Amino acid sequence: MERKKTIYFTCITTIFGLMLAAGLQTTSHPKVRDTRDIWELRADLKKEQQLQQQLLLELEDYENKLRDYKQKQRSNREAVLHETVRELEQEAGLTEAKGPGVVLTIESFYPDHYVGPITEMVSPELLQRLINELNKYGAKEIAIADERITNTTAVRDVNGVTQIGDRKISSLPIEVKVIADDADMLYNRLTVSTIRDDFIVENLQLTISKPLTSVVIPPSDEKWNAKYMETVKAEKEEK
Repeated sequence: MERKKTIYFTCITTIFGLMLAAGLQTTSHPKVRDTRDIWELRADLKKEQQLQQQLLLELEDYENKLRDYKQKQRSNREAVLHETVRELEQEAGLTEAKGPGVVLTIESFYPDHYVGPITEMVSPELLQRLINELNKYGAKEIAIADERITNTTAVRDVNGVTQIGDRKISSLPIEVKVIADDADMLYNRLTVSTIRDDFIVENLQLTISKPLTSVVIPPSDEKWNAKYMETVKAEKEEK
């Protein structure tokens, strides 16, 4: 009997303790109520409206930037195309070239008391050897007698006369203009090259000028025939 009373008392005490703890927990953390008055609510609402307006302005600004970017992309395509055409024209020698370089002069050379035939022209083989030597020493652009030398320029003998491209070279002296990234190095290598001895063998003298800050080389006059090219219809640009 005493044991049952003890158990009942323990259970009642436990239940009472739990109820007391729950009450204390509720008291220590009361429910927070919004105590702002009407003016504070209006001020907060105004701040939210201003934030929304700012976000709308930023969104419009980003849309304008995206529109400008797409427009610039279309313009850049045209600019890139024009730049590509310009670079191709430069590589083909169709535009005037200007830069640092040297000027070589080819003229007749006869030692004292010379007896024999007089050389009045330069052979195509000797000119081709000179062109190869200049390219080996860093020449970017070359013109012989104001005739631009390109990858397709032919240097050949036509009926006993040296011809560069479509132009005949039949008299001396001849000027050879050369443009290079490093004109000093080109000059130094030419002065110790054996190419001048090759000219002397043919009774010709090759004179090399000091490095110049500006050498002007004219564009090529070669005619380009596009026999196997057809115009391609442009595709519609995607919007």
